[in-house]
Amino acid sequence: MLFAPGGLLDPARYFIILPDDIGHGKSSKPSDGLHARFPHYDYDDMVAAEYRLVSEALKLDHLRLVMGTSMGCMHSFLWGEAHPDFMDALMPLACLPMQIAGRNRLWRAMIADAITSDPAWKDGDYKDEPLAALRTASDILTIAGGAPIVMQKTMPTRDDADRALQTRLKKDLATLDANDLLYQVSSSRNYDPSAKLGTIKAPVMWVNSADDFINPPELGIAERMVKTIPKARFVLIPASENTRGHGTHTAAAFWKDDLAALLEESARAGK
Repeated sequence: MLFAPGGLLDPARYFIILPDDIGHGKSSKPSDGLHARFPHYDYDDMVAAEYRLVSEALKLDHLRLVMGTSMGCMHSFLWGEAHPDFMDALMPLACLPMQIAGRNRLWRAMIADAITSDPAWKDGDYKDEPLAALRTASDILTIAGGAPIVMQKTMPTRDDADRALQTRLKKDLATLDANDLLYQVSSSRNYDPSAKLGTIKAPVMWVNSADDFINPPELGIAERMVKTIPKARFVLIPASENTRGHGTHTAAAFWKDDLAALLEESARAGK
C-alpha cells in the first residue's frame, strides 16, 4: 500500500493532497445547477486551480512529488512545464504528452456526439437523463477502459460477456450525468504539452501499460517523446492476466518500485 504507515507515501511523513478537479467528484460541475451554461473548462484551467489550491489556500511553496494517473498523468506534464521549479519529482502514469488525436480523439468525440445529438439532451436542459446517449457512452467507456487478456479470462463465454455488459450498463446509467460527462471528455480538446517538454526540470518517472487501449504502445510515441525530457525515464508495464489495461495505473504493485526509485533519485538530486 502507498498511503499507509511505512508505505512509500506514508501520511505521517508526507502531506498528501488528492484534489477533486473542476467538473469531477465534489468540485463544481454542470450537474450542480448550471447544466450546459457551466463554463467550458480545460486541462489548463484544472492545473491552474490545483496550483492556486496548493499555493494560495494551503500556503505551500514547494512539492515533493507531483503524481497523476490518466487525466492526472496529463496534468503532471502540464505542472512540470508551468511550474518547473515547484516540485522535486514528477510521476505521470497512463498518458501521452501530446495532442489528443487518432483513436484517442475518436472515442472522446463519439461520446460527445452521442450526447449532443440525442434529442433527450435538450441542449443540456434535460430533467431526465438522455439514456440513449448514456448507453452509447457506457459502451465506449467499457471498451476504452478494458484489457483484452483479463476480459477474456473473466468473461470466457458469450453469456459471461453479456452479463458483464448489463452489469456495467446498469451501474453507469445509475451514476453518470450527461452534462458532466460531456464536459469531462471535452476538456482535453486543446491539451498538447509536446512543444515544451524540454523545459521540465524535475526528474520524471513516466509509466504506461502495454494493454492500454487509450495509449497504445505500438504507436511508439512515448519512446520518442521521453528523449525530449531532460531527466525522464519511461517504463512500459507488459500486458498480463493481472494488468488492467488503462486501469493498470490503479494497481501500485506494478509501479511502486519505480516510484521508490524516483523518490530516491530526486532526494539525492535535492541535496
